[in-house]
Amino acid sequence: MKLPKELREKRDLGGTISKGKICSIRDCAEIAIRSLSENKWNKFVEKAKLKFDENKRHKIYLCKAHYKEVNKIRKKNELKLKGFLENSKQQKKGKWD
Repeated sequence: MKLPKELREKRDLGGTISKGKICSIRDCAEIAIRSLSENKWNKFVEKAKLKFDENKRHKIYLCKAHYKEVNKIRKKNELKLKGFLENSKQQKKGKWD
């Protein structure tokens, strides 16, 4: 039987940190704070010029510093995909133009 969250200890509520996973980036021995899907995040990790070790579960485990780097690139890419940066210079053409 699973206990309610109020009764569990704080350390039991942690995800990747409590499991003691190590960052997947080569030459990094920090404890991972995030586990991300390899299929979705692979291109962002490569754009950050980081090399990671693959595993059976197709997960990428990242420490705080590496997650911050990769997430910056992901956010920049999302802005470009939405066309925010390109469309900001164009004038809006309305009904009366």
